[in-house]
Amino acid sequence: MRRLRLLVRLPRLALVLAEGALYAGVISLFARLAPFSLARRQRLTCRFMRHLQAALPFKVQIHGALPTQPCLWLANHVSWTDIAVLGALQPLSFLAKQEVADWPLLGWLARQAGTLFIARGAGQSRELSAQLAQQIGAGRPLAIFPEGTSSDGRTVRRFHPRLLAAVAEAGLVVQPVALRYRRAGQLDTLAPFIDDDALPQHLLRLLAAERACVEIHLLAPIDSAGLGRSALAQYAEQMIRQTVEETGNGLFLPGERC
Repeated sequence: MRRLRLLVRLPRLALVLAEGALYAGVISLFARLAPFSLARRQRLTCRFMRHLQAALPFKVQIHGALPTQPCLWLANHVSWTDIAVLGALQPLSFLAKQEVADWPLLGWLARQAGTLFIARGAGQSRELSAQLAQQIGAGRPLAIFPEGTSSDGRTVRRFHPRLLAAVAEAGLVVQPVALRYRRAGQLDTLAPFIDDDALPQHLLRLLAAERACVEIHLLAPIDSAGLGRSALAQYAEQMIRQTVEETGNGLFLPGERC
């Protein structure tokens, strides 16, 4: 059965990646001829992410309402698949680790999609924070994972406030998002992309397994006006942790089990 799942899912995923490469190639080509706006990149990327999310073995459950204005999305981080499931909701750009830029194909796709990259210990937090605030103020929503790394999904790590300074100073709206992965009603141990796991092997394990469930909880937006960066980070972290840990002990919302 595992082999059959791979035989069915791999070709579909390959077609989606080929589609993404086509989009990225178009962006790269036209960017040399004329400015290719970030808004247009985000729309193309959202279309690709919807197809990518559909090719992954997840049933997606959305709780809450999508934001109606540009904002900064703050989400807990479990896996590289977080980007696909969030990017499929609406046009978004992401902040990613510098290592992602070096991933075969996916790194190139991320660069063409307008992803911002941050290197560990590079001292660029203030500059990136200002860039985030500028883009959101210009009507282009962004998403970051303020834990700085992925977790096993049981709880939420501390949110680092260093990238939120300019956002808090500008009083921009923040959208907290809680992500939870479930398999047969229990915590999914396959989805987390942690430790020294390699992307190809992780992907093959996911594709060979039965379909799991990813829950996206869009929590109440936070008006950051009057909040410092530390207070903003702590507030969002607490909201998301409470939602993530609600089911960590076997508690489920009606209709949630999958």
